[in-house]
Amino acid sequence: MTDTHELPPHDALPAPHETLAQTNWADLEHAYGPADDVPKMLVALLDTNQAVRTKALDRIHQVVHHQNTLYEATVPAALYVAAILPDPRTTWSVDKDHRSFPGNMRAELLGWINSIANEVTDVAEANGIKHGFPLDDHPPAVAVRDMRPLLFSAAVAYADDDDRDVREAAIAACIPLLDDPQVRHHRAALVPLVREILGTSELWQYRERAIDALDAWGEDSTGLEGQRDPFWFCNPTSVPDHRTRYPGADAGCSEEPPF
Repeated sequence: MTDTHELPPHDALPAPHETLAQTNWADLEHAYGPADDVPKMLVALLDTNQAVRTKALDRIHQVVHHQNTLYEATVPAALYVAAILPDPRTTWSVDKDHRSFPGNMRAELLGWINSIANEVTDVAEANGIKHGFPLDDHPPAVAVRDMRPLLFSAAVAYADDDDRDVREAAIAACIPLLDDPQVRHHRAALVPLVREILGTSELWQYRERAIDALDAWGEDSTGLEGQRDPFWFCNPTSVPDHRTRYPGADAGCSEEPPF
């Protein structure tokens, strides 16, 4: 397990209420305009009503991170989400359908962190430069990129969680965050977890994520099995927009989920 003493302490994150109160949300943008409605979404993530929590989760995907885009409002929202991970209420359930990843709200929020971190990886940066859209020209991407050590510190705390769904979501979230030069040296400590936990997941998306990460890090991925049949199910119109947050799900083509 990685040495958390070298990481930013969790209290380096602004307290959730501070992020809500000190952010001028109306001056920020999300997918549909001014972000003054985002605080209500974020607070609702911990609502006592499961339907309300589920709707709030869908909204932060559909509005704050629509189609995997980073908006101005994504930045403070990420600080808030990372800061509430230790809250016991994140162990509450959310509604699922047959395409949902398993897990409670904490696992879902780690999945959201994973998704925004994917937009500022080394590969994303190289692709942006190749196509004339360098990350440096997009302030929200720069801000998310700069906060990766904080997000990694928040996510890695759950890499050995007792809840398997949370543990897998945490390890998966750590992978893109470990492209940051300040925390890249923690890859070696995560390799066993990537191989033994993510690489043996019931979910092919996580297994493939493990294989891709190990290969990219120059580690051995021998013996790990990814997706068995990439053409078993393929219907790009059947996956709701916010479901594309999961690695491997963005194409709408997948092996039938094991749940």
